[in-house]
Amino acid sequence: MKLLTEDASLVCTHELGTVVIAATQSFVTIKQRRLLVENNPEQRPIKGCPNVGPVIKPCTTTLVVKQGYSNWIRIGGKRVCLDNTEGLTDGTPPGTVKYQVRHPGQVFVEELP
Repeated sequence: MKLLTEDASLVCTHELGTVVIAATQSFVTIKQRRLLVENNPEQRPIKGCPNVGPVIKPCTTTLVVKQGYSNWIRIGGKRVCLDNTEGLTDGTPPGTVKYQVRHPGQVFVEELP
């Protein structure tokens, strides 16, 4: 599993909705780009989700990460984010629309099983 940097691309499952990432730690970087840690993908805005209609709410915010935090690597006590990170969005129908990693933001560093 690749580690996620602040250049990672996360999208809602509608593919055009892009998660706006914000890294909160600056201790560890890969090629001068900060690694993402626990909670960084959560409660983040989603821009450009095309799932729009009279009774359809587009994805606008990420919810809690369901999987994708490392069990082994931590920075400042927080688990790092891996390229299998995913969780639900606030889009409709509720509890079904996910966000996921399209690209980890780097191709050099990974966690081995």
